[in-house]
Amino acid sequence: QISKEASNLTSALKGQAKTQGNWGEIILESILEKSGLVRDREFFVQPSFTGEQGRRLQPDIVVNYPGGRNVIIDSKVSLVAYERYASAEAREEQEAALREHLLSVKNHITELSGKRYQEIYGLQTLDFVMLFMPIEPAYMLAMQADPGLWNWAYDRRILVISPTISSFDFYGKDD
Repeated sequence: QISKEASNLTSALKGQAKTQGNWGEIILESILEKSGLVRDREFFVQPSFTGEQGRRLQPDIVVNYPGGRNVIIDSKVSLVAYERYASAEAREEQEAALREHLLSVKNHITELSGKRYQEIYGLQTLDFVMLFMPIEPAYMLAMQADPGLWNWAYDRRILVISPTISSFDFYGKDD
């Protein structure tokens, strides 16, 4: 039964980008709540802002820090190419899927960087936006395959994080 449910979840997540995005947001929200943060008090889900030229901006999560500071976290799921990589039997298939996976991650970084969430009027954000990758093995694969990826993202004012890396108390207190 568990195997069937996992297969159904994988099929659903591979099918639509919106479904993948929603799933990633649920994982992120769960991590924040397990870290002791309370929704609509310490963090807000998909708040809406108006940017320059009246453009609507809607990051996945805005975390309120003490002292009026804010952290913006946006979840990005790169599942399709990663799944192809994981299930590939031939080395050539695996290498092609890995290239697609890295391209997908870089595209997410570029897209998020272009939104310039850290410049939202009325928020006192860090100079960076956090890009949350909810699938730990997909995160690790990308970082191992391209050791310069994290710095490449950093140069674009994006901090790439995963469930393990993000599972810390946002207020700096030990559990």
